[in-house]
Amino acid sequence: MNYEESLEEIETILAELQEENKTIPIIVEGDKDKEALQKLEINGEIIVFNRGMSISMFCDQITQKYTAVILLLDWDHRGGQLCGAIAKHLKGRTNCNLTYRKHLAKRSMIRTVEGLPSFIETLKKKLDDTKNNTFTVHS
Repeated sequence: MNYEESLEEIETILAELQEENKTIPIIVEGDKDKEALQKLEINGEIIVFNRGMSISMFCDQITQKYTAVILLLDWDHRGGQLCGAIAKHLKGRTNCNLTYRKHLAKRSMIRTVEGLPSFIETLKKKLDDTKNNTFTVHS
């Protein structure tokens, strides 16, 4: 794995997400996902999927308030199912951006939004370790 390239790609994706989130809310699965995005300085509106509400009720509320949302649910099996269900319920009523979810799933070795900050820190540490590693040739 090329740590520098992976880190650059993820930081670029997050910078674009941060910019787009200034005008478009992000929907995440839970509070820890929201906290993780805030740690990454993504400070626009972040909506936590309300588990006490059905998907259709949740989506009805979203469509009443927003014309577009960014779906950033985990890229594990459960997150994929939830993302698909929300996108299906919003189809034709609210524009759903799945681009960031797809890019982060492809470029990270984790499966959850909440794991992003520690994954980025790990990449930075490995990159620093690689840069600071000096090899000595013995004759």
